[in-house]
Amino acid sequence: MNYKSYMLNNFRSIPQVQNLPDDVIQAIDVVGNVLPFKTNNYVVENLINWDRVPNDPIFILTFPQKEMLLPHHYKKVESLVKNQASKSEIKAAANEIRLELNPHPAGQLEHNVPMIEGEKLFGMQHKYRETVLFFPSQGQTCHAYCTFCFRWPQFVGMDDLKFASKQAEHLVDYIKEHKEVTDVLFTGGDPLIMKTKHLENYIRPLIEADIENLRNIRIGTKALGYWPYRFTTDDDADDLLSLFEDVKKAGKHLAFMAHFNHSVELEGEAVATAIQRVLNTGAVIRTQSPVLKHINNDPNVWADMWKKQVALGCIPYYMFVARNTGAQHYFSVPLVDAWKLFREAYQSVSGICRTVRGPSMSALPGKIQVLGVSDIGNQKVITLRMIQGRNPDWAAKPFFAEYDEDAIWYTDLKPAFDKDKFFFQGELDKMLTPSEIEVDFE
Repeated sequence: MNYKSYMLNNFRSIPQVQNLPDDVIQAIDVVGNVLPFKTNNYVVENLINWDRVPNDPIFILTFPQKEMLLPHHYKKVESLVKNQASKSEIKAAANEIRLELNPHPAGQLEHNVPMIEGEKLFGMQHKYRETVLFFPSQGQTCHAYCTFCFRWPQFVGMDDLKFASKQAEHLVDYIKEHKEVTDVLFTGGDPLIMKTKHLENYIRPLIEADIENLRNIRIGTKALGYWPYRFTTDDDADDLLSLFEDVKKAGKHLAFMAHFNHSVELEGEAVATAIQRVLNTGAVIRTQSPVLKHINNDPNVWADMWKKQVALGCIPYYMFVARNTGAQHYFSVPLVDAWKLFREAYQSVSGICRTVRGPSMSALPGKIQVLGVSDIGNQKVITLRMIQGRNPDWAAKPFFAEYDEDAIWYTDLKPAFDKDKFFFQGELDKMLTPSEIEVDFE
């Protein structure tokens, strides 16, 4: 299949879109001026069931919906579009709205940026002790954009909201200097939107430097779900797989962090062949997704997804909670409901699928997992723990919140047992300036 991309300026050329009701097309146009829109012919022709549109989960996953903007935001942009306002007027209004949508949650822009020799490395993040995130500049787009994506600021043309780096040599130097770092995660956007020759410019220096403390190279990607031909028939697919093999030959573990949001993405010969080719290089594929209202908030979808992933040789890894950014109001599932969904799905699969962890929030203090609802003494509580923390000592420590069936993020929760703060909050506050503190329970 030859690759064909669709964006806001040409989405009406998609034959299936031309048959949609006018109000659905208008919503794509309005919301797409604020939240990024991009899809491709594989998604359109193979993943979306157009007989189910507008309720098809992959359609909702890739095409903007009216409710993804708050009503007053939608009305503002709709008025400009209807009145044929200039592109600059629409862009200015869109940018104002974007800044209200928490474009960089969890302190990404302020607190995770590493330094070397006094210079900030804005194309990198170092939040957890062992892992550095790297944003290659040519990988700051995707084969198609997920409507829930917490990295949506990468794609909207506001340069001050973007991460991107061409500094491969700084990456090598930084990891050499920081002996605690064992993992590098290439992320974006999607690193596998790049041609192999560009990806090599980042990965080969790492493996040729033979850094003793570097053990794992990770690649976060949606390519298996949105463009499996990247690994089979693209003109540099074989070169890409050879690069993966060279990582393994260099004694490094290649962890392929694959994003699948619905079991539909795992169906068909193209994705099965792509997965097998990746596995044949010695890479390990781990899978993850947030739980998303309107798309996969059904335990049967998750159980089916985990079973298919294991059957194809992948390892279920994470169920996340939709991040507090962008269209969170549209996608969020209350934490208690997310845990119930996780538990039901988890109970319906065999132990080989139970490598998955969740539901987990990638939040300012770290990755916070909802372990469940408990009765302790006379109080009903939500039990949580840190999987990762800004302070590594926070990991694996359970803590408790008052039961709240409406809470959708950890900042909606109050500590149980008359505590003023969660155990990490005092130390977290010291890491931040007062204006950047995410929550204060006093």
